[in-house]
Amino acid sequence: MTKKDWATLRKLMVENQLRARGIKDERVLQAMAKVPRHLFVPPDSQEFAYSDEPLPIGEGQTISQPYIVAYMTEAIQPEKWKRVLEIGTGSGYQAAVLAELVKEVYTVEVIPSLAEKARELLESLGYDNIHYKVGDGTLGWPEKAPFDSILVTAAPAKIPPSLEEQLAPGGRLIIPVGEMFQDLYLVTREKDKFRRQKLLPVRFVPLVTLH
Repeated sequence: MTKKDWATLRKLMVENQLRARGIKDERVLQAMAKVPRHLFVPPDSQEFAYSDEPLPIGEGQTISQPYIVAYMTEAIQPEKWKRVLEIGTGSGYQAAVLAELVKEVYTVEVIPSLAEKARELLESLGYDNIHYKVGDGTLGWPEKAPFDSILVTAAPAKIPPSLEEQLAPGGRLIIPVGEMFQDLYLVTREKDKFRRQKLLPVRFVPLVTLH
């Protein structure tokens, strides 16, 4: 396929999967229309890159379906001045979408091979506002905290307190929670109080920890 063909598929994805299902933030829609999702999946899956489904990326991990990426991105209110922590770099796709929208992205991945592959791709695409770390995502990135928003792309059994604590006042954390069955939660910080709101049922791979 040509670049024009891929761009057409992205445009259709944005109109049919995102805008039609209620994604309203124009900046988020523009970022989803720009980032070449097909480069973030294995070659044998590229033809499905813009379909409404998650896809395997190796190491037992997946890239989330476009609607969920857009939904979670919109939920953290990604403004240009924000510093955002992503837990679970995976393919690097979500980090790329965030990098289009915010000042700085800090992304943590527990699987070294995925982290290195994502970093190489993101750097080759010219993203210079992404910072990388290999480590246990449940611990966050305390030395770089606080963050204006935190986005978690794999599911712990419960919300890690360390992630809530790394939110700035007024900050927003979006996270899938649960084991067999999961729900997406939005946590907002109001000074030292945390408001937890259940949003919708989801399916994510489990969040891998080192402890």
